[in-house]
Amino acid sequence: MTTVLPPPSKRQKLATSILARDQVPPPQAPPSALQRIQFRDADTGSPQGPVVSLSLADLSPKNLSLLLNSLLGHTNPDDRLPYRFYDPLNNGVGEFDQERIVRAYVDGLTNTETVLEVPCRAEAVFRVKAVTRCSASISGHGESILATAFSPATSSRLATGSGDNTAQIWDCETGTPLHTLKGHTGWVLAVAWSPEGDVLATGGMDNTLKLWDPVKGEAIGGALKGHTKWITSICWEPFHLQQEGRPRLVTASRDFTLRIWDTVGATTDLALTGHKGSVSCVRWGGTGQGVIYSASHDRTVKIWDAQKGTLLSTLSSHAHWVNHLALSTDHVLRTGYYDHKGSKAVPASLADKRQRAKERYASATAGAGGLERLVTASDDCTMYLWTPSTSTKPLARMIGHQKQVNHVTFSPDGATIASAGFDNHVKLWNAKDGAYLTTLRGHVGAVYQCAFSPDSRLLVSASKDTTLKAWDVKSGKLAENLPGHKDEVFAVDWSPDGDRVGSGGQDKAVRIWRH
Repeated sequence: MTTVLPPPSKRQKLATSILARDQVPPPQAPPSALQRIQFRDADTGSPQGPVVSLSLADLSPKNLSLLLNSLLGHTNPDDRLPYRFYDPLNNGVGEFDQERIVRAYVDGLTNTETVLEVPCRAEAVFRVKAVTRCSASISGHGESILATAFSPATSSRLATGSGDNTAQIWDCETGTPLHTLKGHTGWVLAVAWSPEGDVLATGGMDNTLKLWDPVKGEAIGGALKGHTKWITSICWEPFHLQQEGRPRLVTASRDFTLRIWDTVGATTDLALTGHKGSVSCVRWGGTGQGVIYSASHDRTVKIWDAQKGTLLSTLSSHAHWVNHLALSTDHVLRTGYYDHKGSKAVPASLADKRQRAKERYASATAGAGGLERLVTASDDCTMYLWTPSTSTKPLARMIGHQKQVNHVTFSPDGATIASAGFDNHVKLWNAKDGAYLTTLRGHVGAVYQCAFSPDSRLLVSASKDTTLKAWDVKSGKLAENLPGHKDEVFAVDWSPDGDRVGSGGQDKAVRIWRH
């Protein structure tokens, strides 16, 4: 007969729980142990200063930041830059972990003769505060708000598109409607400011594109007609590529086509045909003389020559509808020559403005060797990371979402990708190689959109669960829960100067959030 052991006693259970609760203390390195360090730029790989030796006990990110500033000659406290460091034992993926380095030394995986190549990246010199409160809830639309966009020039102007066939421009300083833009005969699905902030473009279910003067609140000319079905997405030509006095934009439609418009002549420059399904999203890149990227329900992403209208290549890896795409340069292309100071530091001449826009674009692509990166999101629950100017094969397949991926965006510094899905989650990814970083859990409904703060340290997400949530990107933790909407939140945007967040949804009210 088999002997059956008696169940554990209360004393044994208590001892086991205490043992599980108490953590094993981290390994301690000898205080005299010195580790050789070589800082390298996380984007270019170039060395930052000479090889130096540092005590293992002093390998904290704060100490490393002070040391690197000293090596680079930033001795004045006002000149010091905040740096972010990455794991040298994992090919630069993940945050720098002092305990992991000490453990590797104790376990014999590294020694004092080994030179640790520590990847680093300078963070934004300005810091955006997390939004914590709703400063205004503004009524004005008669139906759901479907799109929001801040002006690149100032955070006091927010544009929204609605199911009531109108667009609105809101004064965020006073919390009042500024202009109601009437003229569409169908839902307004897309709104987009020109890089200079002097024209607003809207499009929607009446198949027409309209241009507006945001100061007067009046239409500029008549409706631009050409599409035979809904306009789903609008994107302006990058400022540094525009011909003087002839700004253009591109629209995507459910009629399977894209159209490039001359906004001054109010005519179609080029019609781009080739997709076999609805075109869901479009972006105008700043590479060369300009390229256009379009995502479609035919499961492909197509790349077009913006000058000739010819098809350059087709990216075919997704197994279902491609819902959204984003460029690593989206932030600088959207804002042109404006930086985080907005209209306070605008160059005087047109030539200087164009030069500023070129410099900002060059800086945004420097980390990837001057190349734009592209990320695409699909109903097949996956995303792909591409460098389309060099290859039609993806750099990485990014899996983890359990349902459709609805929205994707790059951080302004180009280091992180955020994706929002119908599985109630926001996920963060390394924009260099598509490696998974973390999942932001907190929403209890599908996440429709997300937006980074201009310093890339924070992220705000909008959900079906009626809330917005602000997240700390570095720690992956919730910074602020933002309830207030009475129904689903469809659209959210963070102003380019970092001062405000604007949101709208099913409850027909625009909410402005501040710190």
